[in-house]
Amino acid sequence: MSGEAAARLAQIAESARLRRVAIVAWRDLGDPEAGGSELHADEIARRWAAAGIEVTLRTSSVAGEPERVGRHGYTALRRSGRYQVFLTAPADVMRGRLGRLDGVVEIWNGMPFFSPLWRLAGPGLPRITFLHHVHAEMWRMVLPPRLAALGHAIEFRLAPLFYRRSRIVTLSASSRREIVEMLGLRADRVEVVPPGIDPSFSPGGARAEHPLVVAVGRLVPVKRFELLIEAVAALRERGLPLDCVIVGEGSERSRLEALRHELGADHYIELPGRLSHDRLVAAYRRAWVVASTSLREGWGMTVSEAAACGTPAVASRIAGHEDAVVEGETGLLFDDPAGLEAGLAALVGDEGLRLRLGKGAYERALTLTWDETASASLLLLAGEARRLSR
Repeated sequence: MSGEAAARLAQIAESARLRRVAIVAWRDLGDPEAGGSELHADEIARRWAAAGIEVTLRTSSVAGEPERVGRHGYTALRRSGRYQVFLTAPADVMRGRLGRLDGVVEIWNGMPFFSPLWRLAGPGLPRITFLHHVHAEMWRMVLPPRLAALGHAIEFRLAPLFYRRSRIVTLSASSRREIVEMLGLRADRVEVVPPGIDPSFSPGGARAEHPLVVAVGRLVPVKRFELLIEAVAALRERGLPLDCVIVGEGSERSRLEALRHELGADHYIELPGRLSHDRLVAAYRRAWVVASTSLREGWGMTVSEAAACGTPAVASRIAGHEDAVVEGETGLLFDDPAGLEAGLAALVGDEGLRLRLGKGAYERALTLTWDETASASLLLLAGEARRLSR
């Protein structure tokens, strides 16, 4: 972070007397299942900390890891289990166990922490709530029927009753539209703050010798990597010499490996697991195209990371992707499996199109910075602090 950016954040914090802030989230960046939401929280927390704010990130515990860890200038406090954290984290805030706080950030990742109720236990704290996207179908993808029905009811029926006056922050205009339309939250209380991209994601090296599609994400049902495996296999049958690397780890690994084997695709579709940062950057740089088949995204960080490396995208037409990908300028969007195949074939087979979209993707990526994300988010928390002090 530049000195100018740090000074700006410090000025915003001082103007609203935001000296100690807690971020309450489900998972920590050190969690084996950490994803885009955890990366987003870390990028903001480290910048606020660098500006002189004392930041505590309160999450669930990480098996085999210490309860308290210092990371990038802030403190991660990881206590209680996956479900208990939704009770214990609010209790820590309300009972002062995190110290005297000047502001709170809640990350509503499927299951909310119900921060609007915290004021009932004492004076209200300035707070904002990050809600990256509506979860909707995700409940039945990962939970047994009864628990899925409960999660869906909380998200769609119960939680909106309490969050109508809350300042909600989401990543994209398309996600904002869904939050307003599907959850019934007030449009005037939902703000859009796009994510940034680390400068280490940049062009470099040479593309793979043969057509290569790369996809990155946790191997979980919502990512729908089976669609990509089937599309690549179908294109190979049609004579397109396409290779594929799906980077990530998760519960779907065995199912995806079985599908790959069933399609006879073991020799051209790789599942290397999680990669180091440097190897991930190298994968984006070698790729001819990055693919995202996800059913739900707040933005689609992998699409933007690849874009910063000059790699265009083929992505599902969903909220989040509709902002991360400018169709026809930085990549292509698809509506169904046939559209996914057509998009991959178009980018792999047309060098001029691929280079044009890659250039557009890179130029768009240059406009996304974590410094701006941290600043815009802090401005919203500061605005809430000033509103409550009137």
